[in-house]
Amino acid sequence: MSGELVLVTGGSGFLGAHSILALLKAGYRVRTTVRSARREADVLAMVKAGGAEPGDALSFAHADLTADVGWPEAAAGCRYILHVASPFPPGVPKHEDELIVPAREGALRVLRAARDAGVERVVLTSSFAAVGYGQTQVAAHPFTEENWTDLSAKVSAYVKSKTLAAERAAWDFVAGQGGALELAVVNPVGIFGPVLGPDHSTSTEFIRRLLDGELPGLPRMMFGVVDVRDVAELHLRAMTNPAAKGERFLAISGDFMTVLEIAQTLKARLGSAASRVTTRVLPDWLVRFVGLFDKEAAQVVTELGKARNATGAKAKRLLGWAPRSREEALVATGESLIQLGLLKRAPWTASKPH
Repeated sequence: MSGELVLVTGGSGFLGAHSILALLKAGYRVRTTVRSARREADVLAMVKAGGAEPGDALSFAHADLTADVGWPEAAAGCRYILHVASPFPPGVPKHEDELIVPAREGALRVLRAARDAGVERVVLTSSFAAVGYGQTQVAAHPFTEENWTDLSAKVSAYVKSKTLAAERAAWDFVAGQGGALELAVVNPVGIFGPVLGPDHSTSTEFIRRLLDGELPGLPRMMFGVVDVRDVAELHLRAMTNPAAKGERFLAISGDFMTVLEIAQTLKARLGSAASRVTTRVLPDWLVRFVGLFDKEAAQVVTELGKARNATGAKAKRLLGWAPRSREEALVATGESLIQLGLLKRAPWTASKPH
């Protein structure tokens, strides 16, 4: 309903900023959390880069997922909360608790504040990481929302943080202590799309590294693609649709892509702007060798040659969600990185991102 107040956690993040844009466009008032007042200008700059002039429709609350202070005030007066803030570091943490504890405790802080403030529904951003890891997939049966990552297998700290820490803890809290609070969860795959500023995401950073020619070769692996604008829209649909209560929704556009297919898409669609993108596939033995000395490469090793797939049919069927193509999401990422001057070695010009 137009004019209602919605809290977005982590408005300075890639998905957070796009969620703010989607809410403002739909006529909502938005309050967003930032860790300090210094981040307010960053959020405003990204929102303006996305084409919005929010005026009084956007306000700020200071709160950190690692502390209780500020969350009651942030949730006060809100009908809905989009909890999109979550740690996703570019490197490997020294200890998995550096991700697991903040993700779990942060989600619980938001949910407690929501319950106590009488919020109607929280939409939690989880991940495909909570769905499709630590288990063997039959190729003819894509992963769905019925699947859960098997934590008894060897999985990364990020996967554990999303599965055990954030999402499982959220469902358990709402079932046992949530009162009238409703919960819906969105599980995106790799999120791409228009970058709004220098503080973007791990997925879009991968595209930047490709375009800057920083990757000497490509590992033989694959992952899902979805546009950030569509993930934000899915959050809004899950926020208000009665059918979304108590449900998970995979956010994915089409089948999983190999890293080679992603590189080929950029070269085909961006022309000379993608001249530094490599299409050389590294042999598995070389990736494994590098993984012996590099923690980040070691995480890639566990995914070599694995054929995964997932389906977003549930979101389309229940919520009427219609995402953009994988190719549009990837190209929009590249075009925005170029236009904003975020490539380190970019002498080109590019058309305006679509």
